[in-house]
Amino acid sequence: MAERTESTSGIERLRETLVAVARGDRAAFETLYRSTSAKLFGVCLRILPKRSDAEDVLQEVYTTIWRKADAYDAARASPITWLVMIARNKAIDRARATPSERHAQPIDLAADLADPTPAGATFAESVDASRRLEGCLGELEPQRRRLIRTAFFDGATYDELASRSGVPLGTIKSWIRRSLIKLKTCLER
Repeated sequence: MAERTESTSGIERLRETLVAVARGDRAAFETLYRSTSAKLFGVCLRILPKRSDAEDVLQEVYTTIWRKADAYDAARASPITWLVMIARNKAIDRARATPSERHAQPIDLAADLADPTPAGATFAESVDASRRLEGCLGELEPQRRRLIRTAFFDGATYDELASRSGVPLGTIKSWIRRSLIKLKTCLER
């Protein structure tokens, strides 16, 4: 029970920090950076092959967070989920801009990266979300599970997936759409 309260208070602190950032509070922005940059940098590193690219993208991520903190909606996602989504999307955009330099490691290995920030509420929340997602992914057929991982964790496009698997583009899109619907249903249980 105490662990749950600690987890909830950490999430609430991060939400409050984002609200302060949305108001233009520079000290809150610094606090947000210190508490989340290692995790977000890990996300960028898993998608981008060059450390310098990951560093550049991380800077873009925090610029975006500074400008769009008021767009965060606590009813739609936890603070760390929202932040990771921004980092992931920025890193994928950069990777797609330089497709010849794709990173060989899939993003689902990001859990292996050392995170120097202290374990706490954010970590507990992300572990729980990861377990739920892994469980739901496990309910998909192996081929569809690989497609979802490659598309959303590695940043592959539908065209790339169709080419790699030798399956028509329309079929790939249908499989991914149906798989996402199954995942959504599973995660909402």
